[in-house]
Amino acid sequence: MLKVLVVEDEELIRKGIVLAVDWAALDCVVVGEAANGEEALEAVERYDPTLIITDLKMPKMDGLELLRRLREAGNDVYVIILTAYDSFEYAQSALRLGAVDFLLKPFHDGDLERAVLNLQRRMTPPRPGGQPSVPPVLGLKKGDKSKYVLEAMDYIGAHYNDPGISVGSIAQHLGLSEGHLSHLFKKETDYTLNNYLTRYRVHRAMELLRDCRARVYEVAEQVGYKDIAYFSATFKKLVGMSPSEYQDTSR
Repeated sequence: MLKVLVVEDEELIRKGIVLAVDWAALDCVVVGEAANGEEALEAVERYDPTLIITDLKMPKMDGLELLRRLREAGNDVYVIILTAYDSFEYAQSALRLGAVDFLLKPFHDGDLERAVLNLQRRMTPPRPGGQPSVPPVLGLKKGDKSKYVLEAMDYIGAHYNDPGISVGSIAQHLGLSEGHLSHLFKKETDYTLNNYLTRYRVHRAMELLRDCRARVYEVAEQVGYKDIAYFSATFKKLVGMSPSEYQDTSR
């Protein structure tokens, strides 16, 4: 399983990468996030990732300088560069420093997943007959979201820790019927509201579990779960390991 560190200064893009990709299906787990190269270097020391997905232009330290520092320190971690700058010079610099792929933003549905799969093919010996083992990928429709879908996402972000949050309470807050809101959300995100809420809660739990002092039952309560066993089962289904196993990867 690849341990992934996501480095991106734009929070919405960073959260989108962490939440929208089905990392468990890719046999990956996100062990950390950082908003710039300086934070990323600290995160590398703490989490020892296998793969870093990093933006190119960031404050304090950009992606190329981060990659340069890692190589100077003898760290051969795999790196995928993301950038909005269509520049062959940047691409050459990143590749010379050992980046395994270079994606231009905004990248399309499946581009990042394919880059990870291509890396895994290079890492994994082919099966008899030359066919590599490739895990399934879950796609996600992107693009502009309507006002109500964005408001639903914001509401979940503010109330995910409420055990009583439901499709009904979200719809009531927005002044819509449950059926209409559910239809809009599914159409625009490819997720049901409950599925998105679950993913958001698990993502927040991952962040909390990186603090090795946190106890699993405390984290479960902080993200809105009263039933610890159900929380653990849900977490393992999405992340591919139990909360305690995930916490161990962060030590």
